[in-house]
Amino acid sequence: MEEKKEKGNFWLAVASFIVNKRKAIWILFVIAIIFSVLSVNKVSVNQDITKYLPGDSETRIGLDRMEEQFFTYGSARVMVSNMTYEKAEELADLLADIHGVKEVVFDSSEDHCRGTDMLFDITFSGREDDAVSKEALDEVRKALSGYDTYVSTQVGAEEASSESLAKDMNLILALAVVIIVSVLLISTKAYLEIPVLLITFGVAAILNKGTNYWFGTISSVTDSIAVVLQLALAIDYAIILCDRFMEEHETMDAENAVKVALSKAIPEISSSSLTTISGMVAMMFMQFRLGYDMGIVLVKSIIFSLLSVFLLMPGVLLLFAKGIDASHHRCFVPNITFAGKLANRTKYIIPPLFVIFLAFAFIESSGCQYIYDTNSVESAKKSETKIAMEKIEETFGASNQMVVMVPRGNYEAEEAALRELEKLEYVDSVLGLANVSIDEDHLLTDKISPREFSELTDLDIEVVRLLYVAYAYHVEQYGPVFTGIDEYEVPIIDMFLFLYDQYQEGYVTLDEQMDSDLNELYDTLHDAQLQLQGEDYSRFVLSLSLPAEGEATYAAMDEIRSVCGRFYALRDITLVGNSTSNFDLMSSFASDNLVISILTALFVMIILFFTFQSAGLPVLLVLTIQGSIWINFTVPALSGQPIFFIAYLIVSAIQMGATIDYAIVISNRYLQLKREMPIKEAIVDTLNQSFPTIFTSGSILTCAGFLIGRIASDATVASIGTALGRGTLISIILVLFVLPQILLFGDWIIEKTALTINLSRYNTREMGGKMVVNGHVKGYIEGEIDAEIKGNFQGKMEAALETKWPGKQGSIEIEEGGRTE
Repeated sequence: MEEKKEKGNFWLAVASFIVNKRKAIWILFVIAIIFSVLSVNKVSVNQDITKYLPGDSETRIGLDRMEEQFFTYGSARVMVSNMTYEKAEELADLLADIHGVKEVVFDSSEDHCRGTDMLFDITFSGREDDAVSKEALDEVRKALSGYDTYVSTQVGAEEASSESLAKDMNLILALAVVIIVSVLLISTKAYLEIPVLLITFGVAAILNKGTNYWFGTISSVTDSIAVVLQLALAIDYAIILCDRFMEEHETMDAENAVKVALSKAIPEISSSSLTTISGMVAMMFMQFRLGYDMGIVLVKSIIFSLLSVFLLMPGVLLLFAKGIDASHHRCFVPNITFAGKLANRTKYIIPPLFVIFLAFAFIESSGCQYIYDTNSVESAKKSETKIAMEKIEETFGASNQMVVMVPRGNYEAEEAALRELEKLEYVDSVLGLANVSIDEDHLLTDKISPREFSELTDLDIEVVRLLYVAYAYHVEQYGPVFTGIDEYEVPIIDMFLFLYDQYQEGYVTLDEQMDSDLNELYDTLHDAQLQLQGEDYSRFVLSLSLPAEGEATYAAMDEIRSVCGRFYALRDITLVGNSTSNFDLMSSFASDNLVISILTALFVMIILFFTFQSAGLPVLLVLTIQGSIWINFTVPALSGQPIFFIAYLIVSAIQMGATIDYAIVISNRYLQLKREMPIKEAIVDTLNQSFPTIFTSGSILTCAGFLIGRIASDATVASIGTALGRGTLISIILVLFVLPQILLFGDWIIEKTALTINLSRYNTREMGGKMVVNGHVKGYIEGEIDAEIKGNFQGKMEAALETKWPGKQGSIEIEEGGRTE
C-alpha cells in the first residue's frame, strides 16, 4: 500500500511542478516554436525513392557510378495534338533554336507522327537538375502554350511534384482540421475544449516539422504525410488528458483538477503511446530505408506530441478553464448497447467464424499482387506529369530505357556485345560508342592505320604519321615507333580526340575548313564520350519494348546480363534503369515484409504482456488487429487491384501500432467491469463506455487516410492514405463487433493465463461488524483497499479475500454481532 502511495505522490509531484511552472514552460515553448518556424526551410526533401535502396543493391551501385562517370543530358518527350506535319516541322525548327535546347528529333516516321499527333524528342544542354535545362523547358512550354500539348520529362519534376504535393497536403490538412473539429463537437463535453486540443496539436506539429532538418534529408513521402499522420495518431493523448480534467473538475477547482488529471494521465498516455511507437520502430528495421526515414520522423512526432500534452496543455487548460466551464454541452456520441447485446448472443458463433475468415483473409492477402514502379500506381487524382506521360504512352508507346555498364577499353568486346544485344527481339534500339557510325564504312571505335586516317581527314600523311608516333608515346606503346608506324592502328575516336588536343596546344596546324570540321566533329565526339564512356566504364543505352516491371522484364534482364557475360566477367556488368530499380525493390520487399510483421507483432505483444499481466490476452488482441491487416489487403486482392509495396509495408506497421489501442481500450474496460458485475453486463457497459474514445480517434484516422488517398496527386502518398483509411475502418469494425465476442468466448483463456489471480465479484463478500482479518483483501472499507492485512477491523467491508497464496493462508473470522453475505 505504501509503495502505491509513493508512486501516486511521485506523479502528483511531477504534475504539480509542471502546473506551477507553466509560465516558464510557455516561454520555452515559444522559443522552440520560433526556432522550428525558422528551421522549416532548412529541411532538405528528396523526391527520388531509389536513394533509399540498400547501398549494396545493383541499382544503387549503378546510379552512383553513373553520377560519377557519365554526363546525362536532360530530355523531354513532347506531344502536340491536332496538328499537321508541315506545321510540326516548323515547330521543330522553332524549338531547336531555343537557348538550352541541344537537339530536337522529329521526322515523319511512326515514332514521331501518328495522325494529327506529333512527338518531339528534345535533349537539353544540361542535366535534369541544371538551371539551363529548366529554363529551356520553360521556354518550350511558352512556345507551345497555344497548342494542345503534353510534356513528359524529369527536368524540374522534383520541384513541380513537391509544389503540387504541398498544395494537396495543405488542402488535406485543412479538411482534416474541419473533420477533427466536427468530431470533437460531437464527442467532447464543452465547446472550449476544442481550441485547447487544436493549440496542443498545432504546437506539436510545428515542433516536429521544424526539427526534421536534424536528419539532413527526408523523403517527400515522409515530409508530406507526417503532419496528417501525427494529427491522427496523437490527438488521442490530448483527448485523454482533457477527459481526465473534466472528470476531476467536477469535484475540485481547475488548478487542482489539472494536477490530479495530469498525474493520472502521464502513465496512462505513456503506456498507450508505446504500441504506436513500436509500430514506427519496426519500420526502421527495413532494408528499404524509406521505412527508417518515415519511422524515425513519426517517432519524433509522437514524442513531441507527448511533450506538448504533458508540458504545454496543462497551462492551456487553465487558461481556458473558465470558458470550458461556461461552454458545457452534452456528449452526442450515442450508446451502442445493441453491440453488447449482440456480442452476448453470438459469443459462440462469431469467434469460430472469425477464425475461418481469418484463414481465408491470410491466404487471399498473401496472393495480393504487388507493384514496385511509381508510374504503375493508380491514384484518384493524377498529376499533370502523370497525365502527360500516360497520354504520350497511349499514342506512341512506353519508353523503357535500361543502361548496361561494362569495363572501359575493349572496343572489340563492346562492338560484339552491342551486335548481340541488337538481335534480341525486345530491344528496339541500343546505343554505345562501338556502334556509332561516322560514315558508311567506319564505326567510331574502328581501328585504322595512319594512311586510312589521312584519307578520312584529308590531312597530309607525314603529319598523320607524326601524330601517330606522338599518340604511341602518349599511351606508352613504344613498339610501333620502332617496328613501323604505318601498321599501327588506333581507334578513330581516340585519334580524333588526340588530334584535337594537339591542335589546341598548337602542335598541329589546320586550314580554316579543317579547323571548322574538327571543332564540329570534336563537339559530337566529346558529347558521345561524356554520355557513353567514363573513366572506368562504358555505357550501353537500351530501349526495350517491355513494361517497367513484371516477370518478362526480369527474365529479359537476366538474358541481357548473360549476353554481355560472353564478353565480360559477370561481376563487372551493372544494369541500371527503372526495371532494375523495381527488381531491387521487389527483392528487398520479401525480407522487409517479414521483418515488419514479426517485429511489430513482437513489440506489441511484449508491451501488452506487461500491461495486462497476461499471456493469453495479448495473443487475442494481436490476432484481432493482425486479422484486420489481412482483411485490409484482401480487398484489393479480390478486386484484382495491385498494391504498391510501400503502402503495404508502412500501413501494416502503422495499422498494428495505432489501432491496437482500440483493442486495449475495450480490454482494459472489460477487465475492470467484470470484477464488478456479470460478464454479460460488463461487455455491454464496456462498449458503451469505450465507444466515444474509439469513435473520436478512429474516425479521425479513417477520414485522414481517405482524404490523403482521394486528394494527394503523388501516387505513393495516395496509396498509403487509401490503405490506411480502409485498414483503420476495418480495425474499428473488428474491435466493436468481433473482439467483444472473442473476449467473452476466451474469458477462460484470459483467466488461466493471468500472472496474478483475478478477484471477481463471485468471491466478493459483504461483511460488517467486528472481525479479525488475516489475508490479502481487495475492496472497499470506507474507501478502496488492496493490501495484505493482519489485525482487527470494525466497520463495513465489501471486498474479495484471496484465501490462499504461496506460504500463507487467508481468513476472516466474524466475531459476535458481525454479519456476512
